[in-house]
Amino acid sequence: MKALVYNGVGQKSLEDRPKPQLQDPGDVIVKMVKTTICGTDLHILKGDVATCAPGRILGHEGVGTIESVGTSVTMFKVNDRVLISCISSCGKCDYCRRGMYSHCTTGGWILGNEIDGTQAEYVRIPHAETSLYAIPEGVDEDAMVMLSDILPTGFECGVLNGKVAPGSTVAIVGAGPIGLATLLTAQLYSPSEIIMIDVDDSRLAAALTFGATRTINSSDGQAAEQVKAWTQGRGVDTAIEAVGIPATFDLCQQIVAPGGIIANIGVHGQKVDLHLENLWSQNIAITTRLVDAVTTPMLLKTLQSGKIDPSLLVTHHFKLDQILDAYDTFARAAETKALKVIIDA
Repeated sequence: MKALVYNGVGQKSLEDRPKPQLQDPGDVIVKMVKTTICGTDLHILKGDVATCAPGRILGHEGVGTIESVGTSVTMFKVNDRVLISCISSCGKCDYCRRGMYSHCTTGGWILGNEIDGTQAEYVRIPHAETSLYAIPEGVDEDAMVMLSDILPTGFECGVLNGKVAPGSTVAIVGAGPIGLATLLTAQLYSPSEIIMIDVDDSRLAAALTFGATRTINSSDGQAAEQVKAWTQGRGVDTAIEAVGIPATFDLCQQIVAPGGIIANIGVHGQKVDLHLENLWSQNIAITTRLVDAVTTPMLLKTLQSGKIDPSLLVTHHFKLDQILDAYDTFARAAETKALKVIIDA
C-alpha cells in the first residue's frame, strides 16, 4: 500500500509499505476513505514530538470502511463506515475509567506517533470498539474527518478547560484550523465576545465569517493593548493558546483578566516563560490538556443537528498520491489560504 512516512526531522516520503495485519483480538483494519494533515504532523516534522520515531506512517484522523475485524470485536463488522478517533482507548484502565482516554496505558495518542497512522491506504486500529464511531447515513464525510481530532481538541482543551460561559469574553490566539475549530465550538456557550488574534489577515477574515466578534492582527506587537482597550482595561475571561510557540503563550499571559483562565491547546516544542511576577496575585488558572475525544459523541449529534458545520474548515482536496503537495500547501498556509486539507484515498 501507499503511505506517507516520517523519515526524521524535516524529511517525509510517499512509500510502498506492507498492508497492516490484525495483531490483537480487539483490532480492526480500516480501508481509508479520507484523512487530513494536522498541525501536530508539522510539529513531528520539526522534531517537537520525541515519541515519534523515523519510519513511522503519519496521521491520526480520518474516515474509512472496515475491511477485517479481530475475534473479540462485536460492535463493528466488515464494510461498516467508521470515524477514527485520534485517541485510542482501552476503556478499562484507570485513566480511561476517569475519562482521561489520552492517558490510556495501552493507547492514548499513538496513531501516527507510536504506531503507524492514517495517512495510508489502510490502518490498523487497536481497541477498535472504544476508538471508532459508526458514521450515520447522510453525514458529510469531510465534516466527519474534523471530528477525529480538531473539533474535540478545540472544544475540550480550549472551550471546556477554559470554562467559556454565557456572556464571558474570550480571546483565541491563533486563527489556524485548531483556533477556528475552537471558535466554532465556543459559540455553543454564547460568550459575549470572541476575539481572534493572528498575523494572517486571510485567516482573520475567515474567523469573522465563522462567528468571531473582533479580530486583531498581532504583527505590530500591539495586540495586548487592543484587547485591554476593548475590555475596559480588564482583559479577557478566557485566553486560549492555539499555536504552540512562546510568543503566543506570552500574549495569553498579558491579556487574561483577574480571575480568568489561560487554556493551552498548542503543542509546545520549546520552553516558555511563566511570568509569575505579574500573575501571582491575579487569581488565574492555567490549564493544559491532550484531547481525550470524550466529547466526540456529543459533537457528532451537534453536527447532525446543524448547530455546527465543521466542513467550513476544509479548503483543499488532494489524492493520496498527491500528499506531498498537500503537505506543501498546508505548510504554506499564509500563501495558499489553506485551512484543512482533505486527502482522498
